[in-house]
Amino acid sequence: MIAVAMISAAALAFEILLMRLFSIVLWHHFAYMIISLALLGYGASGALLTVAQSAVQQRFAALFCAAAAAFGVSAIGCFALAQRVPFNPLEVLWDPRQPAYLLAVYLVLALPFLFAGACVCMAYSRWRGTAARIYSADILGAGAGSLAVMGLLFVLPPQDALRLIGALGFTAAAVAWLECGHPRRWPALALMVAAGLPFLLPPAWVAPVMSPYKELSQTLRIPQARIVEERFSPLGLVSVVESPGTPLRHAPGLSLNAPAEPPPQLGVFIDGEGMSALTRYDGRRDSLAHFGQMTSALPYHLLRRPHVLVLGAGAGADVLQARYHGARQIDAVELNPQVVDLVRRRFANYAGGIYADGDDARLPGSARLHVAEARGFVAASRQRYDLIHVALLDSFSASSAGLYALSENYLYTVQALQDDLRHLEPGGLLSITRWVVLPPRDALKLFAAAVVALERSGVADPASRLALVRSWQTSTLLVKNGAFSDEDIAAIKAFCTERSFDLAFYPGMQPQEANRYNVVAPPDLFAGATALLGPGRNEFLQSYKFHIAPATDDKPHFFHFFKWRSLPELLLLKEQGGLPLLEWGYPVLVATLAQAVLASLLLIAAPAAWVAWVGARQRDSRPLAGSRRRVFVYFAAIGFAFMFVEIAFIQKFVLFLSHPLYAVAVVLFAFLLFAGIGSAASKRLHDGSAPVLRHAEVAVVGAIALSAALCLGLLPWLFRHAVALPDPLRIFISAALIAPLAFFMGMLFPLGLARVEANDARLIPWAWAINGCASVTGAVLATLLAIHIGFTAVVGAALVLYAVAATARP
Repeated sequence: MIAVAMISAAALAFEILLMRLFSIVLWHHFAYMIISLALLGYGASGALLTVAQSAVQQRFAALFCAAAAAFGVSAIGCFALAQRVPFNPLEVLWDPRQPAYLLAVYLVLALPFLFAGACVCMAYSRWRGTAARIYSADILGAGAGSLAVMGLLFVLPPQDALRLIGALGFTAAAVAWLECGHPRRWPALALMVAAGLPFLLPPAWVAPVMSPYKELSQTLRIPQARIVEERFSPLGLVSVVESPGTPLRHAPGLSLNAPAEPPPQLGVFIDGEGMSALTRYDGRRDSLAHFGQMTSALPYHLLRRPHVLVLGAGAGADVLQARYHGARQIDAVELNPQVVDLVRRRFANYAGGIYADGDDARLPGSARLHVAEARGFVAASRQRYDLIHVALLDSFSASSAGLYALSENYLYTVQALQDDLRHLEPGGLLSITRWVVLPPRDALKLFAAAVVALERSGVADPASRLALVRSWQTSTLLVKNGAFSDEDIAAIKAFCTERSFDLAFYPGMQPQEANRYNVVAPPDLFAGATALLGPGRNEFLQSYKFHIAPATDDKPHFFHFFKWRSLPELLLLKEQGGLPLLEWGYPVLVATLAQAVLASLLLIAAPAAWVAWVGARQRDSRPLAGSRRRVFVYFAAIGFAFMFVEIAFIQKFVLFLSHPLYAVAVVLFAFLLFAGIGSAASKRLHDGSAPVLRHAEVAVVGAIALSAALCLGLLPWLFRHAVALPDPLRIFISAALIAPLAFFMGMLFPLGLARVEANDARLIPWAWAINGCASVTGAVLATLLAIHIGFTAVVGAALVLYAVAATARP
């Protein structure tokens, strides 16, 4: 049992670590899909052991230890090998070799999970009658591993954490050998010695190699450019770059009329992407003059000495812009403490001490820093502001290539904009800057969300409170807590004329005023904004070639713009440079789902045919056939349903816990912990030899439905009333809310396995394979469904699947 828990902890830690590693190597959305496919190794282990059950019975200890040690070797070796496969997601649709490379990557990464899954599956097959105990050890170990790796990544770089996980595989093998009670102890000693080998490997073998297409890789091609500082954590690898030979100049959307260039800057990258500028500030206001020549400067021309809230402060560029324009007080919110520490301490003199500590934060023009998630900070705050400024948080290259298409973003949802508007003083402004992408996508989607947010806030004439301008590279949307006055409109026009920025919308704007300086082909922003405010809004949203319907908290995929009916036209444009119009993330997700389904069917069908053939040879195929059908439906249904609920709740709790890291760690740990307890408790419903209570699964599914309804009903109330509570208390409330749901969800797998064992124990590995394959397919499918129908509907679909499982129980 100890070895099972250890190998499960190692496997879950390896899964989360791979997400972190591939976030550095590629982009984290593609890493998620690669991990999902790699988990097919769990299903493959069941398929393999279906045809090797006699060997497991005869040589269990040797095979278990060999599989655990093989996990230790392959965890490191397969990652190193996968890095050498030339897979580039940006080339998937025009390089016919890329799908094969993707297949090679996930087959390579499946091996460690195959070995880990084989250990657990062998334990089920060998120690019959103890399914609940094994499942409990398995899932409790997985929960501990998911939590431990989060803490580990605060103190170790990812490559060293990988060494430790490899060593844990060897250690689990040694513990298993001792647990099995063999008189010879030297194999266990040899395995413990082998556990030290990963720490002797050359660093180059395990270090993540970043894609040459990432922004950091491109920046380092500049002569003399070099990394001067790096920090790591679960939130990302922070890299600071200086380029003394060719100075970095980062000023998004800078007017082509700007009279002055930016001062010297350092580039700050998170996982090699999303460059922000750490600007040298010597205390002179005129050194920051370029901040007045960007579209994001517009709100400061409508307000006098405002109290400013900057969301996503990063390295401090937006704080300097507020200081340049004479803000009387600045509150800055930044999620990543590593970035804050770099600006506040390591580069404090370079940055001019813009992130003040203690009493210094009360000085005029100083910034009071809050290390927090932006949406949660706003919801918990009782302060009102003259200006809420949402910084340009993502990179232009990744955004324009559609690499964020699968990411959830709660800053740009209708409910987020409503929260922001409630925290504005009368006459205050919400300012959001986005990249200009042609044809218009995210700017129009954000505009549509602002219209709906104003309507839901009871504003009868949303057009009177909206303004939108654009440069050659950026657009800035203003939403006012009140109607724009004639003086405001005159100031907006003067601001744009002086800087050759284009007016995209203001109340009463005429068509001829749009698209004058940075001329683009239709449709332009003005035409789209006018349509979104008119009576034909729904028809416009349906007919537009990209998905620009407003994002909501239930469907927060702001960067999802893909429409299937536009795909043929986009592919026809590929020879004319039209592929950047294609949002890459969504088609790759669909291709991933198709591959997962095919692989899962193969893994399930092969052992099914083998078991059927064996059954026919033994003249007991008739009862076996009926059992196979019920086993298939039951374990597939609970596999899909568990993943649907888990993924949906991770995303739901991001809002309440106000931190993505907390959400992943707390929700995953709570689900695994209480599911493990539920698994252990399920043994009371059967004694290992007698049949399971007749209607046990039906009662458990009913309890799951009630618990899920309670969670979904309470979460909105909690977000409104409890988000201001201290972090430990919110974590405790989250775990307590998840506990009953996870407890009952953890019962169904061992209950079903007990029925299978009582009927035909040869089907145990096959049941394991079905559940594993359904889980990995369900992980991809849950994301795809959430994009279209929302997370609440995904939970509803899970409850239907649980009902199907209860009906079709073996």
